[in-house]
Amino acid sequence: MIKFDEEALICDLAETYNIYDYRQLPLTKVAVFSCGLRDNSRIKMKMSGQQVSLDTLLLANVSDKLGLLVWYKTKDAQKGANQPKSMVETLTNVKTETIRKELVFDSGEEFEKARQALIKGGG
Repeated sequence: MIKFDEEALICDLAETYNIYDYRQLPLTKVAVFSCGLRDNSRIKMKMSGQQVSLDTLLLANVSDKLGLLVWYKTKDAQKGANQPKSMVETLTNVKTETIRKELVFDSGEEFEKARQALIKGGG
């Protein structure tokens, strides 16, 4: 952890344990204190590649779902316009893909074949 980001570790040790100079302690004690840091401590989040804490991410996800439920009741939703922006995407800078559940046919004949297969129970 020291080699990964010493400044983040120093901040976390000072905030959690009031240790302002870890070099005065035996290395094994510093290791124990470091492992005992919260999962949302600066150093642990940085080492795991997390940009936000799990709690924040879960709350953002709940907010996104609630926003979509409210949006579904609007006239904009019927037109597919002005969908609310995802807080999760904003916080994580990761674009989520929408999975579309629709079939596309190149011709009417293809459509009729697929339709007949569904009607006969083959699809």
